[in-house]
Amino acid sequence: MRIAVDAMGGDDAPRAIVEGALLAVRECRAIECLYLVGDERAIQAEIARCGGNPGRVEIRHAAEVIGMGESPAAAVRRKKDSSINRSMDLVKNGEADAVFAAGSTGAAVAAATLKLRTLEGIRRPGIAVAMPTPADKPVVLIDGGATTDCTPEILMQFAIMGAAYSRKVIGQADPKVGLMSVGTEEAKGNALSKETFELLEQAPVHFIGNVEGHDLFEGEVDVVVCDGFTGNVILKTSESVAHAIGKWLKREMTRNPIRILGALLLSGGLRALKKKTSQKNYGGAPLLGVNGICIIGHGSSDQIAAKNGILQAVQAVEHRVNQAILDGVRQCAVQPTPEAAT
Repeated sequence: MRIAVDAMGGDDAPRAIVEGALLAVRECRAIECLYLVGDERAIQAEIARCGGNPGRVEIRHAAEVIGMGESPAAAVRRKKDSSINRSMDLVKNGEADAVFAAGSTGAAVAAATLKLRTLEGIRRPGIAVAMPTPADKPVVLIDGGATTDCTPEILMQFAIMGAAYSRKVIGQADPKVGLMSVGTEEAKGNALSKETFELLEQAPVHFIGNVEGHDLFEGEVDVVVCDGFTGNVILKTSESVAHAIGKWLKREMTRNPIRILGALLLSGGLRALKKKTSQKNYGGAPLLGVNGICIIGHGSSDQIAAKNGILQAVQAVEHRVNQAILDGVRQCAVQPTPEAAT
């Protein structure tokens, strides 16, 4: 298996990305070759810092980088020698089986859509984000921000894609799919959600009806479907709430000596909770629906997150996620005409 990695994407690139990539190669024998794409000199320096090339790692030079503040689609078209474009080219040309990128999410989505195109029958791609729950397995939220304006057909396809990912990678035998709405009753929601509800009742997924925001973390649903605008707001709000709770806990548990003692007694449990809810565990989120495996990492990814994102790409290839998506679309009674990516 061959994995392309955008070594220049992320807040701490190339340092964290290169280190994470080397960790992944050392840990996973299934990786036959890992391509580090970006500034050759900078990447070589980081490899040397990490003790040298462990083997199975190649550098592909790219002279440009797309920054977080740039217009994604325009930058992807203009900067043809950018690390994200060159990474996608490796998959497009059959030199790599998957790509991991932790820079601009918009640039990764634009590059993947323009270079790889969408799978046959798929209207638009969606980001499938694994969110931790008190249950043993996470819930998949799709879409996390790739497609903000959706039609009922697009949302139906998100359900098919999310269910395929939950089944193949997370291991849910029969994923329960819910549609994000403002109430659980069928009549609740706007025109888009009501039309989508009707399509999902006929789709080849285990549709359990509408779900609300609080259902995300209850563990009763495996895949939650929404448009990318709603999904991104949910993700950012969840991250903010988690951060705020951490700050409140720290402040309240250090107010006096007794609370400090209690905090020391709880420290093991608090560390376990922090680890369980960390985005590092997943390393990134797959962009489903494109004709290739693409894992998008958080911009703040450190070496552990980068390593896990690369290993997630390996899993997606091994479990043939895209084939499962194609099978689901072909089973569907509604077969919308694919739109050309723009």
